[in-house]
Amino acid sequence: MGTVDVAIGVDADCVAGWLGSYGGEDSPADLSRGLSAGSEGIPRMLALFEEQDIETSWYVPGHTIETFRDEIEAVAADGHELGVHGYSHENPTDLSREQEDEILEVSIELIEDVTGSEPVGHRASWWEFSENTPELVQKHGFDYDSSLMERQFEPGWMREGDSWEKIDYDESPESWMEPYQYGEETDVVEIPISWYRDDIPPMLFIKQPVYHAGYKDPEMMYEQYYKRQFDYLYNRRGSGVYTFTIHPDLHGLPHMIPLFEEFIQYVKSHENAQFVTLETVAERFRDDPSVYESESNYV
Repeated sequence: MGTVDVAIGVDADCVAGWLGSYGGEDSPADLSRGLSAGSEGIPRMLALFEEQDIETSWYVPGHTIETFRDEIEAVAADGHELGVHGYSHENPTDLSREQEDEILEVSIELIEDVTGSEPVGHRASWWEFSENTPELVQKHGFDYDSSLMERQFEPGWMREGDSWEKIDYDESPESWMEPYQYGEETDVVEIPISWYRDDIPPMLFIKQPVYHAGYKDPEMMYEQYYKRQFDYLYNRRGSGVYTFTIHPDLHGLPHMIPLFEEFIQYVKSHENAQFVTLETVAERFRDDPSVYESESNYV
């Protein structure tokens, strides 16, 4: 049996999520849900992590740090990793290079003020890269990024300069009939994430739905999505990284805590499966890029 690392990433969007992504920036009721996520959801999740004795990685918008300073200081004090996640959960593809650069600088400073050291991990808001993101991630010295989905269970190296031809129906097909072009690998580790291991698309009620259904049965999500993907990794691949992205907005709700606890205990019941931070995943991969390779014919 190889290495099976489960890395919980907590995206502490809270109010910032409604400002930058969910269409609730003009709704006091929606913003109050973000306030609840910060003041109630974060402490509930921290209590569970302490009970289960596991370390996790938190990607915290600058807005969340400044609005919920005590709660985020408690996250750091409990030994969890803090990583960058925008300021107001802005979509990087809507930002100029200067705007994206400034947001990164402020976000890094805010985390350094809490922890005493610069963050090593970057997670793009919206899980979107602008054309400037790879260059800026390198400029600011991040050790790893965790925003892309090229692989399911295995880290790689972030690339810069990928290109592709979009279809232009006003032009000859010859103008777009070109394969995807891979850019140059950087020395930044890319740790994959997945929308199918994220709680917001299926379970967050939003009054202006765009990319999710909402109100899915959380027990169904755990049994049919989260556990089955872990089982595939553990039983078929035998080695790899399982990144699990959750939010205080959902997993900090009372009905989610027992299910989350069951999942943590389910993972712990498997020999050679352990919870680690994404920082640890990046370190292990950097030391030995083969550490998470599949031990079977399954990828």
